[in-house]
Amino acid sequence: MYMDKSCDRSYDNILDNIKRVHFIGIGGSGMCPLAEILIQKGYSVSGSDMNDGDTLQRIRETYDIKVYMGHKAENIDGAELVVYTAAVKDDNPELVSARQQNIPTIERSVMLGILSRKYSDTIAVAGTHGKTTTTAMISQILIGSSVDPTAVIGGKLPAIGGNSYVGKSEVMVCEACEYVDSFLQITPAVAVILNVDADHLDYFENLDNIKKSFRKFTAQTSKIVVVNGDDANSLECTNPDLPVLTFGFSDNCDYKAVMTSSSDTVYDSFDLFFKNTKICNINLSVPGKHNVYNALAAVAVCHYMGVSPENIAKNLNEFTGVHRRFEILGRYGGITIADDFAHHPTEITAALTAAKGMGFRKVWNIFQPHTFSRTVVLLDDFAKALSIADEAIILEILPVRETNTFNIYNTDIGKKVPGSKCIDTFEDATKYVCENAQDGDLILTMGGGNVYMCANMINDILKSKYSE
Repeated sequence: MYMDKSCDRSYDNILDNIKRVHFIGIGGSGMCPLAEILIQKGYSVSGSDMNDGDTLQRIRETYDIKVYMGHKAENIDGAELVVYTAAVKDDNPELVSARQQNIPTIERSVMLGILSRKYSDTIAVAGTHGKTTTTAMISQILIGSSVDPTAVIGGKLPAIGGNSYVGKSEVMVCEACEYVDSFLQITPAVAVILNVDADHLDYFENLDNIKKSFRKFTAQTSKIVVVNGDDANSLECTNPDLPVLTFGFSDNCDYKAVMTSSSDTVYDSFDLFFKNTKICNINLSVPGKHNVYNALAAVAVCHYMGVSPENIAKNLNEFTGVHRRFEILGRYGGITIADDFAHHPTEITAALTAAKGMGFRKVWNIFQPHTFSRTVVLLDDFAKALSIADEAIILEILPVRETNTFNIYNTDIGKKVPGSKCIDTFEDATKYVCENAQDGDLILTMGGGNVYMCANMINDILKSKYSE
């Protein structure tokens, strides 16, 4: 249920008098960067998680910290502060134990807000779509231009070998997620609004409430708002008391792209104009018009921060994407396997439109719907987006935090997507696509859940098949 939330400043000084912090769910993309920042600042950190993986292995080896598998009350022994994710339930044994012992407990977004106020130039990237990619682009440009920022990214950035970077400057770059108003914990110097769309309606209920929260987010900004000048919803959410920089394709945008690439090229090139004066040409190494918008947002922020157009262009050209954002996993027997985080119709449309323009014989899309509430509200939009693919396979809906009180199933989407197949399991979907995909095809798995496991299965089978 939507609530009128505001920034919680009551814990702003909590880090001043403690040394040991425990993270429940330390392997999460939003948690691990915060733990790494605290480690770099001299705090003792421990954590727990239900599943092992590359992230946990990396932080164990890099920092030699104790990570417990599973949640037990004794895991918090010695902790002076416990940080937990929004997914942690009130009956979690570590959370229960901390509260019984009167150990302070704060949610991840509150900790991000606390850390954001330790930097005088925090850049917070908000928007329904594109936050991770844009945050990664800004981070790569600033790091590559010797600005030395601290960065908190929702996905792995190859240029830094992870999703966090701890710099020595007063600049911090972070994602500002709108779900359950998490971004209202951040008080940035620079706020970025990429787009404002109907999503997370299980919480917001309607688009008007989403806009209301975005307006509150920009009201907490101290220096400037960078906003998509082509998106009417975004423009409604700016702060009237602050200067605004706009980006887009329209003539009235401060930063404008004029496309120079031909229609048969995989990646986009564009002339960049600032205040109607051309300042450079940019050649991207990631596909799709949506990534041009992401790049324009990054351009506006970094140019405002004093980075030269030449350095911006160079670093954007070297940016090859983020983990699970049209990530190419392999090419075997002429078949390309890729994975993407897209889980909203707008994101699916952008990714599939980009894929269709890349010259593949056929684009296969294996989609895992994410939450019952999103699926039922956006059913027709999902069907329209998925119809872009040449072959659509629709997996079971991933419940996440919900139960199916909506009586909605993958077959309800399938009925509206001509020629699609509804296949419930990763194993069956993998078998079907591996038997039917041909030389020149793209297999693109898509969704906000664990559908990447299906992509990995396909990749392993095709690699084995064509290595024999």
